[in-house]
Amino acid sequence: MFDHFDFLASIYDRFIGIQEHQKLIELLELPISGKLLDAGGGTGRVSHQIHSLVEKVLICDPSFKMLKQAKNKGGLFPIKSHVEKLPFPDESFERIIVIDSFHHFCDQNESVKDLIRVLKPGGRLVIEEPDINHFAVKMVAIAEKLFFMRSTFYSPKQIQDIFFSNGISANIEHDGKFTAWIIVDK
Repeated sequence: MFDHFDFLASIYDRFIGIQEHQKLIELLELPISGKLLDAGGGTGRVSHQIHSLVEKVLICDPSFKMLKQAKNKGGLFPIKSHVEKLPFPDESFERIIVIDSFHHFCDQNESVKDLIRVLKPGGRLVIEEPDINHFAVKMVAIAEKLFFMRSTFYSPKQIQDIFFSNGISANIEHDGKFTAWIIVDK
């Protein structure tokens, strides 16, 4: 089966570009001591920019070629895995980020269960996701379907409800444009 992310890996960072991460740093309450998991982190384009604010960053992603790009950046520890079956013990991470990848997970409910499982008590998970309630994001969702990307976009409220159905409360913040953050404290 064709893997879009293996195909895009060598140009992904240039295609997406570098973004400001101050809001993410604030939401994660960085710096902290401990480990951060970048779930669905691909090339590590975000976690590489904040890796100096935590002790260790692990990136999990199913695309070997994306992880190869992450490994070349240094300071990141890539692990090939789907988020639905994370290869980590319970309560392994003080912080977890999911940046613009939740809609690419094969099974969002199973992913949420495993993210909760590996988050330490007192830890924080931040999901940054395009808000499907906006027309431009709906166009991106259609484009991804046309390119057979298996994407399933959820509204911030629907993501929040997935956490609620798993016994965890979640808060939503919006940037006033196209991005929403779902913040989970365990």
